[in-house]
Amino acid sequence: MIQITFPDGAVRSYPPGITPLEIAKSISEGLAKKVLAANVNGEVRDATRPLHTDAQLQLLTWQDPEGKSTFWHSSAHLMAEAVETLFPGVQFWVGPAVDNGFYYDMDLGDRKMTDEDLTELEKKIQELAKTSSSYVRKEVSKSEALDYFTQKGDPYKLDLLSHLEDGSITFYTQGQFTDLCRGPHIPHTGLIKALKLTNIAGAYWKGSEKNKMLTRVYGVSFPSQKELDEHLLMLEEAKKRDHRKLGKELGIFTMDDDVGPGLPLWLPNGGVVIEELEKLAKETELEAGYKRVVTPHIAKESMYLTSGHLPYYADSMFPPMEMDGEKYYLRAMNCPHHHKVFHAEPKSYKDLPYRLAEYGTCYRYEQSGELFGLMRVRCLHMNDAHIYCNREQFFDEFKAVNEMYLKYFKIFGVDKYVMRLSLHDPSKLGQKYVNEPALWQETETMVRKVLQDTGTPFVEVQDEAAFYGPKIDVQIWSAIGREFTLATNQVDFNSALKFKLSFTNAQNQAEAPLIIHRAPLGTHERFIGFLLEHFAGKFPTWLAPVQVKLLPISDKFSDYAEQVKRSLTQAGIRAEVDGRNEKIGKKIRDTELLKVPYMLVVGEKEQTEGKVSVRRQGKGDVGAQTVDEFQQALVAEIIERRLE
Repeated sequence: MIQITFPDGAVRSYPPGITPLEIAKSISEGLAKKVLAANVNGEVRDATRPLHTDAQLQLLTWQDPEGKSTFWHSSAHLMAEAVETLFPGVQFWVGPAVDNGFYYDMDLGDRKMTDEDLTELEKKIQELAKTSSSYVRKEVSKSEALDYFTQKGDPYKLDLLSHLEDGSITFYTQGQFTDLCRGPHIPHTGLIKALKLTNIAGAYWKGSEKNKMLTRVYGVSFPSQKELDEHLLMLEEAKKRDHRKLGKELGIFTMDDDVGPGLPLWLPNGGVVIEELEKLAKETELEAGYKRVVTPHIAKESMYLTSGHLPYYADSMFPPMEMDGEKYYLRAMNCPHHHKVFHAEPKSYKDLPYRLAEYGTCYRYEQSGELFGLMRVRCLHMNDAHIYCNREQFFDEFKAVNEMYLKYFKIFGVDKYVMRLSLHDPSKLGQKYVNEPALWQETETMVRKVLQDTGTPFVEVQDEAAFYGPKIDVQIWSAIGREFTLATNQVDFNSALKFKLSFTNAQNQAEAPLIIHRAPLGTHERFIGFLLEHFAGKFPTWLAPVQVKLLPISDKFSDYAEQVKRSLTQAGIRAEVDGRNEKIGKKIRDTELLKVPYMLVVGEKEQTEGKVSVRRQGKGDVGAQTVDEFQQALVAEIIERRLE
């Protein structure tokens, strides 16, 4: 008998060769119907794959991220089977699960897929799903695999095989479709009850512009039609909140071919939002004891070689510029510059913690196919800072950074969040990660302790650390449940050694500081993109580019409107007058579309009484007030940065 240990610590005995799915059935038939995959000793595997030794077992369902990912990857295979049926001779590249569904890249030759084809594909997929075909795993030798795909004339799978070692290759078959795949997969196609193919796009093979453009088909699937319907409703809402659409409508940013892809131009309204975010950050950081610095946008190659960024990060950096016999790079990160600021003057333990902050502009060469509005750009303005401290100060400093995140979450109405503690992979020391095993263990333990002792929700993820230390990636959810990676909070035990950074400790000895990299508001680009979707363009008043729009009923009252505007402007309120020769109804409708928080309608009665008729975005008429009453209330709302 083998011993199976469950997540709650319970241990049960089973005969060798039993599968996780059979174990689920032994517990309850209801559970077995929900099981999609299994986590066996930390590895996600098919629920139908036999167990032959003692193991720790977690049965994965739709509620588990790994279960959902397995479901979507299996759906990609089912879609590929349907494509192969309708497009004979198609060749496939890869078909992974992604954050909200799956896609498959394929070469259709001279043919082009249309929206009508998607409708036919969906029907075929539904037909295939109902066969409840099992996903069958088969281990094959490299020579077998090469023979199979050579006969099929599939250069893409042959390319994948060229990077795989013999003994590590598996095929998966469901119905009439066989694919090179490491898995895992769900037990059978019948579990896929509802599916929608959402988009057709182009994607360069291997993400390189030098390679052939393939067809990428996106889809999403669910265990029930109800869940799919709810998801499609969410997508419709997401379309309305698309930051690219809202950014254009509200005059926040634009892209221009002559400037270049991934290089947004911030329009005046976007400039206001940026200024307000920087004002918030500067106020918060000043109160927390940060010192502000300004550093260059370029630096010599030698600095990035010292930092280690060039060996580890070269593919994401713009090519160098040659000047005076030296190579210079556009900076892709602010850290080395800040280390040089720390190094510029001697430090003692009395100077620590030493906190440096800068909204630093960085340039990263993202692949063209990965650029997406403000979310993936090549020029970014980062709410960056670096804290230099000793080990005794680390807990309080790291805790303070997390508390800063929580403060910002409250200001912006972020109710759902989680910290992803990204750890290193010991097998990749000296390759992906700096080769300091003791320091890795020490710093990962320190970060984990801060999260545990402060009751901060977090999950641990292997093999996603920065090359110089563990990090926390901050995941937040928008008002409609869309997940975003906001920012990062990193520990660095390596840079101080590389840059020879030190302080004189209480024993009058030189000691290397620990470094915390943090960026609570991330970049202007990503964060404003998030805020546009989170608020559906209806920024809280303190953040809105235009806070008040004055709407004179006719030209006769324009002078009074301008008088009120001057008073508001002197009080620090961003106000404009709509002086168009239009009916008041149209002015109100147009201002609503621009999502201005307050409209002040002024006519003869308002002018005579020294008042304004106040309308609130989304709420309509809220009554007449004197100019002073309205102004005082609005100034208080702005100063307090109220959400409503």
